[in-house]
Amino acid sequence: MALKQTATLASALALLAASALAQDVPREDTVIFDLDRTIKDPENFNWMTPGTKRMHGAHQAMWEPLFILNYGTGQLDPWLGTEITPNDTSDVWTLKLREGVEWSDGEAFNADDVVFTVNMAISNEEISSREAATVRAQVASVEKIDDLTVRFTLNASNPRFAVENFGVRIFGSFLIMPQHVWEGQNPATFAFYPPIGTGPYTYASGATNRMIWDLNDGWWGAKTGFMDLPEPKRLIWLESGGAESRAQLMATNQMDAAQNVSVGTYEAIKAQNPSVIAWYEDYPYASADPCARQLEINTTISPWDSPAMRRAVNHIIDRSQIVNVAIEGATVPSETMFVQYGSMAQYIDAVKAAGHGLSPTADAAAGQALIEAQGYAMGNDGIYEKDGEDLSVKIHVNSASTEYTKTIDVIVEQLNRAGISASSVPVENGVFWGEVLPFGAYEMTYSWLSCGSVNEPWTSMSRYTVKDVVPVGERSPGFNNTSRWDSEAAAMYSEIVDRMGSMALDDPATPGMVAEAYQYLAEEMPFIPLVQSAKLLPLNTTYWEGWPSSDNYYNHPFFWWNHTHQIIHNLEKAN
Repeated sequence: MALKQTATLASALALLAASALAQDVPREDTVIFDLDRTIKDPENFNWMTPGTKRMHGAHQAMWEPLFILNYGTGQLDPWLGTEITPNDTSDVWTLKLREGVEWSDGEAFNADDVVFTVNMAISNEEISSREAATVRAQVASVEKIDDLTVRFTLNASNPRFAVENFGVRIFGSFLIMPQHVWEGQNPATFAFYPPIGTGPYTYASGATNRMIWDLNDGWWGAKTGFMDLPEPKRLIWLESGGAESRAQLMATNQMDAAQNVSVGTYEAIKAQNPSVIAWYEDYPYASADPCARQLEINTTISPWDSPAMRRAVNHIIDRSQIVNVAIEGATVPSETMFVQYGSMAQYIDAVKAAGHGLSPTADAAAGQALIEAQGYAMGNDGIYEKDGEDLSVKIHVNSASTEYTKTIDVIVEQLNRAGISASSVPVENGVFWGEVLPFGAYEMTYSWLSCGSVNEPWTSMSRYTVKDVVPVGERSPGFNNTSRWDSEAAAMYSEIVDRMGSMALDDPATPGMVAEAYQYLAEEMPFIPLVQSAKLLPLNTTYWEGWPSSDNYYNHPFFWWNHTHQIIHNLEKAN
């Protein structure tokens, strides 16, 4: 793949050079991150309102989280908070804050800010960000015990309260705002511009295609001994304009961390710039995204209402071929429904030890035997038929990504070779998420609806319990159980999973219960796990070293998430 300069790249470089020269910060003191979207309103930092983004550096450099979930260990690493502990029934939680934390304007960060922000979310229905809505649904009341202690009383027991709300489980966390700035403002309309935070960087300037943050030499963390000042003096989030321009920016050292690229693009970048690395030094290169891919099956539609027919499809699918053909070797086959992080290993191992692990390769003969046991016979055209009807299936797929469409193309070919007349039905993104998935308007479809569990199993498993079953044509709540799995086995599965929901995250009985519940998934296959999701993120070591990798696993490399503070603090100037 040849890399060539585009008009978008040229304008990005010109803007970058102008902004750097204006403030006289050398390139070697600057870290440039890829921004994969336009900033619609660069003067709105109210993260609690719809459409306001924060991955342009706001929650990576300025707003710090209370805790950060470590995907390797499954533990919450303390940050602004030092500990958060439940009572025996997990419906009252006590948060301890770090002493000496300050907002960048010098005001103390303390329990008043936490109580104020939580109450703001609880009492204002119009602030509708996911994190604010979750806190509103879960928290009955919040109170200050002293300047560094806060108590939350929940509406119901929730052993996952801390990680769900304050631990950067996936992408972000509930962010605490400065009471002395927000008090008296309308939280639904307040733009919070210019913004302040507790992080080591302060807002310098912004536009629709970039955001610039400069080091605060008076950061509280360095003053208290919590952590040294980061080495980079400036951080820039720059809209790259797409795969081709981000590749050229990386190849020419005008960017330090890029968004997802294909294997071919990554290898072309690395051929031109050997200083570029990825999560793995060699295949699969990419790190695993939390949302593993799967084939969703509508269990209300014949013949896929038969568990044997669904198991047949599972046998026919060759996961290794999906990896090699559709995703260019940048991921691995799924072993279970779960993302394959270190924090999930004990649950994955329990499922596999119980005999419910998935094969990376196909056993088409086993699948065909199950089909024939249901009364189908192979026709002269190589397609199974029964009662004069061909065995066929249409698989809906979101056309927004070539990963999605290529994967389904591979599965369609595998099914056709085995005797199932399969075809792909591509639909545009809005239709897929607005009509096809939630209303059950499909036979099979490509999704990642088991997404959620990254350090405990209940979050993903609870998405397939019978409490969320609704008729086809009615919207599935939260995209849960869109397959409408509602059999006797589903009820037994649900009973076990419901019991798990009130258990402590470290309860030693949980792995065994996961395996017990999983037998019903393995028997009935309301969905078929396929492969792990891959994020191939080129990272440049020309100016900066210390990027997360499989060999330097302090956390994962998703630099648009709220845990990016850890990445920035680990960066050191290259020798």
